Amino acid sequence: MKAGDELPPLTIPITRTLIVAGAVASRDYQDVHHDTELAKERGSPDIFMNILTTNGLVGRYITDCLGERAVLRKVAIRLGAPNYPGDTMVLSGTVTSVEDGTAAVRVVGANGMGNHVTGTVTVSLEPSREGAL
Repeated sequence: MKAGDELPPLTIPITRTLIVAGAVASRDYQDVHHDTELAKERGSPDIFMNILTTNGLVGRYITDCLGERAVLRKVAIRLGAPNYPGDTMVLSGTVTSVEDGTAAVRVVGANGMGNHVTGTVTVSLEPSREGAL
């Protein structure tokens, strides 16, 4: 791995179930993440994904791409366009630096409205655990 390497994209269908399950799993009971009518009363066209679910999806993307040797050290993300049910988010990443066993990856998650998430993930690349129990 070296600076400039592109990670393969990950396409994630944004379903109502994913949004609600992510909110419940992260104990975010804010009604805009599970109640369509209340979300509409608050000015949103529908429920939308919370940042904790997005953070988890970004972490999964990086560890899936970089393998079991990748240990997340820092996830610094910013939300943009909301993820609504029925849309699709495509995560992509570019390695920006690799130094002393640590890599930084620029991540973008885009949906039909624009960039849902942008940020940088820092990972350490642990030695291979082959043969470890």
